[in-house]
Amino acid sequence: MMMGELYLARNIKPENSSQRGKLIAEEINKMSVGNRDKIIEKERKLFGKSGKILYVTPPIYVAYGSHIEVGENFYANKDCIFMDINTIRFGNNVIIGPRCSFYCAGHPLDPEVRNRDRLEFGLPIHVGDDVWIGGNSVILPGITIGNNSVVGAGSVVTKDVPKDVVVAGNPAKVIKNITEQEKEKWRMMRDNYYSKREKFSNK
Repeated sequence: MMMGELYLARNIKPENSSQRGKLIAEEINKMSVGNRDKIIEKERKLFGKSGKILYVTPPIYVAYGSHIEVGENFYANKDCIFMDINTIRFGNNVIIGPRCSFYCAGHPLDPEVRNRDRLEFGLPIHVGDDVWIGGNSVILPGITIGNNSVVGAGSVVTKDVPKDVVVAGNPAKVIKNITEQEKEKWRMMRDNYYSKREKFSNK
């Protein structure tokens, strides 16, 4: 399964079952959102790897959980689905909007193999550093999203996303390059914000 080859879900041994992750996710989803520290503690137990700063707003849904690796400063909003039949790796400083889905799982296109044999497959997903994925986006099996890129809300990502671009649509396509001029615009707006805040705080 983890090699991306066809497998039968019913043949997975109990010690490799997805039940552990589903039970932890169920515990998280029953907790009050006011109990943030306990939620984070459970999420660290759920994920295979995590950085120092981590928070996923419940509810959260996983296949295994242990196949999810997140870098430093990771945030995902509520109702996200992580079908980690294979590995899902997130870099540093990743922001995920609500109701995003990451589907490692896939099924054969041949209906005979899909329906009679019930064979499945799973391919890894990799999300680079400094990526923002807008709400209700879907990331399909085997996809890589490059550093600094943005996925527009409601997108279905069917092909790899290069670095420093904005993609959107179904299927998602590049609609904008994130240039140095674009970055400078936002940095000037940030500086303006802090300048105004300082003036107000000094009054």
